[in-house]
Amino acid sequence: MHNPPPKTVVVVGANPNPDRYSNKAVRALLDHGHRVIPVHPAVSEIHGVPVARSLEDVDEEVDTVTLYVGAAISSKLQDTLLDLHPRRVIFNPGAENTDLRIALERENIECLEASTLVMLATGQF
Repeated sequence: MHNPPPKTVVVVGANPNPDRYSNKAVRALLDHGHRVIPVHPAVSEIHGVPVARSLEDVDEEVDTVTLYVGAAISSKLQDTLLDLHPRRVIFNPGAENTDLRIALERENIECLEASTLVMLATGQF
């Protein structure tokens, strides 16, 4: 069976607490062979992976951005997300943001309201 190439995935709201879903997502993405860029303003590494302090610090091609922050934070990321132009953005449960989704879709960025963990576990990622 042919494995698809690893994707570069940015996890916005990544958290060092192993009980947080964003932390579990970083681990699961790594376990599935993806290149992970966690984003958190005050943490230097998660699961041994260097953490970007902000989305503006990501300066490479990104396949997927998965959001673990609420609309109050993600709305402020709109311009940066548009500049980054990932293939898709996943709004995990609790991260839904209709205005941001509409702005991203207007620029042909696929948006999903879904769980990154469930998508990985079911082969839909």
